[in-house]
Amino acid sequence: MLTAAQLSTVVNEVLTDPPARIVLDLAGVTFCDSQGLGTLVVLSRKASHAQSLLVLTHVGDFLLRVLDITGLRSALMIRNDQPAS
Repeated sequence: MLTAAQLSTVVNEVLTDPPARIVLDLAGVTFCDSQGLGTLVVLSRKASHAQSLLVLTHVGDFLLRVLDITGLRSALMIRNDQPAS
C-alpha cells in the first residue's frame, strides 16, 4: 500500500518512451496486499498495450503463494533466475 503509488508513477514514466522490457526486482518485497497485486496487473497490462513486457524477478515464496491463490501467477511474467528465499 505504501509503495504501490510510487511504483505506478515510475513505471508510467518509463512507459512514455517504452523499452522492450521493464524488469521489477521484487527481492525486498515481504508483503503484498490486494492494492499491490492490482497495481502489478494494471502495470503489466499498460506495458503490454505499449508493446513492452513487464517482468517480475526474484519473487519470494510468499508472493508466489499469493499469486497462486489469487490465480494471478499466470497473468504476470515471472522470471526467477535464483531460487526464492
